[in-house]
Amino acid sequence: MPEHDADEPYLPPIAHPLRAIGTHTFDFGRQVAIMAIVNRTPDSFYDQGRTFGLEAAVTASIDAVAAGADWVDIGGVPFAPGEALPVDEEIERIVPVVRELRAASDVVISVDTFHAAVAAAAIEAGADVINDTTALHDAEMARVVAGSDATLVITHSLAADSAGPRTQYGSPTYLAVEDDVAALLRTRVARAVDDGVRDDRIVLDPGFDLNKNTADSLRLARRLPVVCDLGFPVLAAMSNKDFIGEVLDAPKAERVDGSLAAAVFAITRGARIVRVHETARTRDAVRMAEAFMGWREPADPIHNMSAFNV
Repeated sequence: MPEHDADEPYLPPIAHPLRAIGTHTFDFGRQVAIMAIVNRTPDSFYDQGRTFGLEAAVTASIDAVAAGADWVDIGGVPFAPGEALPVDEEIERIVPVVRELRAASDVVISVDTFHAAVAAAAIEAGADVINDTTALHDAEMARVVAGSDATLVITHSLAADSAGPRTQYGSPTYLAVEDDVAALLRTRVARAVDDGVRDDRIVLDPGFDLNKNTADSLRLARRLPVVCDLGFPVLAAMSNKDFIGEVLDAPKAERVDGSLAAAVFAITRGARIVRVHETARTRDAVRMAEAFMGWREPADPIHNMSAFNV
């Protein structure tokens, strides 16, 4: 017997599908949000410093909004292993972008950081979301978010453990990656709630590619409902990642089509936010996915709608 009726999309049991984030309201029962990535780092995974300059980062953020981004995710430190960046320097990279983007747009602003001090400074500057790729490794993170109106993204990675962020992990293994991911996220949600974060301000990210090999990421995508069944909106951050490159034998510059396919597949498995590099192309793929799911009406439905149509 199939896991789900083939004629019906998988609909995750989100406890609070209607979410007010910043000045926007999202219905994650029947809507997908597009999160655009802007990295203000000289060594980012994808753009290799193209948006490291302040003006370049702000321009890229505003361009992403014009291209259809619902959120803009601003990062100052790569996830990849490397030397620690002083917190003050991370704040100097992120906060000016947040301030300038907030002055220019009401888009949802997300900040990718694992430091509570950076999160506090970003929220004060106008950020609406804190995207923590270390699942609350910083014990103060949840309390900082709880003291604001911000939403918290809790992401699975082995950086949640004592070794901490930007650490090299050799050949991590999982008993069943989807169950292991869900188990850690469940405990971190409980910690966040205990620290005062409302459960209607929590989003989960299973952490594709983060301390996971390609087989792990593919299995995690297929079994994404295990994570979605925790009852929170799920963010899929898959764009241009190594597992896509290894499936297609494609360098970073040639992973766009694979990234679009991955995003659409994740949506059919329950993801409601997709974190992406190519906003405009993803927008069209996401809107088509929403139409196939029965949530979006065609913009211009005229084909074969008239006896005189040819």
